[in-house]
Amino acid sequence: MNEFDDEILQFFLQKQGQLFDENVAETPEEAAEFLEDCMAVVVDSEDEVFEYLEENGMDISETADIDDISEVFRLPDGRFLVVEG
Repeated sequence: MNEFDDEILQFFLQKQGQLFDENVAETPEEAAEFLEDCMAVVVDSEDEVFEYLEENGMDISETADIDDISEVFRLPDGRFLVVEG
């Protein structure tokens, strides 16, 4: 079972243009499938985002603001969705 609840799926559908030039999903089901395929993760804090990105080889040493990282979606409830597109 995936970790992507309805809030995450709807948010991703609305904000996917942040990372992609064209929509990669049109429905919550397609969004869930896409996020599972690209092994997206949900984390609870900015520290966890940076830790995850570093562990996965992304050079973030120059990044001052998490909101400048296109792969990171700040969810309305304070969690973060990290999508490696």
